[in-house]
Amino acid sequence: MIYLDHNAITPVRPEARAAVLAALDAFGNPSSVHAAGRAARDLLDRAREQVAHAIGARAAEVVLTSGATEGAAIAIRGALGAAPAGRTRLVVTAVEHPCVLSLARALEKGGTPLTVVPVDRRGLVDPAAFRA
Repeated sequence: MIYLDHNAITPVRPEARAAVLAALDAFGNPSSVHAAGRAARDLLDRAREQVAHAIGARAAEVVLTSGATEGAAIAIRGALGAAPAGRTRLVVTAVEHPCVLSLARALEKGGTPLTVVPVDRRGLVDPAAFRA
């Protein structure tokens, strides 16, 4: 089968499946100091190190989230927080992931200026529409 719908899920690589199965055996709150918590924390720390190594980053730069919505919220709020004072306009395309569009609309209601850039039928930004 050729699977082309990777918007919400992608077939899992065998290595990732094995890692998840191993992690399911490490029951514990990684914020706790008891043995089960420390074991869970060790798993998270190793995963963070592996991701950091794979992308050429430091482990402290890797933020693990529960999913796309949380990750998008952190990224968008971080970008807005890093903008110079008075220059906090959020610009997204009309074909962003639903969690991005939902957060953008919520921020707009809270006072953050928002521009949703239209795209053509192929999903590409029209430069003239963007300038307008």
